[in-house]
Amino acid sequence: MTAQTLLLTPWMVPHQVISWQTAVTLSFLGKVEVLETYDDEIRSPTMTIRAPAVVRLKRHGNSHKRGIKFSRTNVFVRDDFRCQYCGVQKDAGELTYDHVLPRVQGGRTVWENIVASCQSCNAKKRGRTPEQAGMKLLKKPEKPRWLPAAPVVRLGARRIPEIWVHYCPAS
Repeated sequence: MTAQTLLLTPWMVPHQVISWQTAVTLSFLGKVEVLETYDDEIRSPTMTIRAPAVVRLKRHGNSHKRGIKFSRTNVFVRDDFRCQYCGVQKDAGELTYDHVLPRVQGGRTVWENIVASCQSCNAKKRGRTPEQAGMKLLKKPEKPRWLPAAPVVRLGARRIPEIWVHYCPAS
């Protein structure tokens, strides 16, 4: 079974797509509430349960104290899955991230130096700054204080399971 589980925040907003194994573990630890299940059964010698399709976190983590984790996906969410050079919106699989000040010129991989970029703009810019390449940024990159929920389809799930539909906003 390769089923994935939609993880919702305590406020019923899509947060992440996780494996069914992780969802089962979180359920047994009492960290999530199972809202929907698939027809597939998970069997052990002592019990049988249905595979979780949608789960909701019971408590919100202290992400405000830790700040927003730097990751490729979070950069795409911050930039609304939009190339910061040409402005075209794409799915995560069609984007890459770009160092505004290239690494070859001393640029670091930090919030303030990374933007979402489509493949063609990234290839056009190469190892140059936007000014050197004759390109303009839509907005200056900065570390976000919060991030909106990412549409599941933009994260790469081309066809979301029917059971998720009423939990996912249209993208």
